[in-house]
Amino acid sequence: MLMRSLETNALHRRHRESGFSLLEMAAVLAISIIVSVISVVSLMPLLNQQHVTNAYNTTLAAMRQARDNAVSQRTSYSVTFSNSVSPNTITVALASAVFQGDQNTVIYQLPKDVSFYAASAIASTTAPDSSSTANFGTGSNAIDFGYTGNGGAGGAKTIYFCPDGSAQTSSTCAGAGNWDDGVVYIANPQNLLSSRAVDLWGATGRIHGWRLYSTGGSSYQWVRQ
Repeated sequence: MLMRSLETNALHRRHRESGFSLLEMAAVLAISIIVSVISVVSLMPLLNQQHVTNAYNTTLAAMRQARDNAVSQRTSYSVTFSNSVSPNTITVALASAVFQGDQNTVIYQLPKDVSFYAASAIASTTAPDSSSTANFGTGSNAIDFGYTGNGGAGGAKTIYFCPDGSAQTSSTCAGAGNWDDGVVYIANPQNLLSSRAVDLWGATGRIHGWRLYSTGGSSYQWVRQ
């Protein structure tokens, strides 16, 4: 009887020794949580930058889609940018569509942490592609189309791609003098150097993408992508 009791006690001791105490499990759980938090925090900048890249690529794709549709279908397509809704949107539509739900209408949404946004710091930076023969504004408007040979003031949010591939200020595609030059800025408002830009040469419908880089201090420069 005594031997059986001793064997049972030894078995119980081995069983306790083979497991984990509550303190050990709590320590492992705490370490796991700390490692997870550090991983998430370190990945956040990368995720935020990827969101900006996705928004930039979406903007390029939407504009190119509208131009391609206009040329291939021999009609005009509009592209409308909106930063008055959340998330911001890009609407590509057949210019003659009678309602927003028309089958030729496609609405793209930017990630919620990315906007059509022009930081005040870039207002003194030469706008992408600006030259003595082209005007792309001053960077004070996040959505800044409408610069034409007729002296458009800019700030327009809708452009029209025409059957000849040009971009104009109206779906009537009246030609020279109505060619629509401009630029749209994209950024995470919390990160100046996340800023991207897409500009448009109205006469040819040519679309260029840009990224903002620091040149030291409070100076910045747009570099073509």
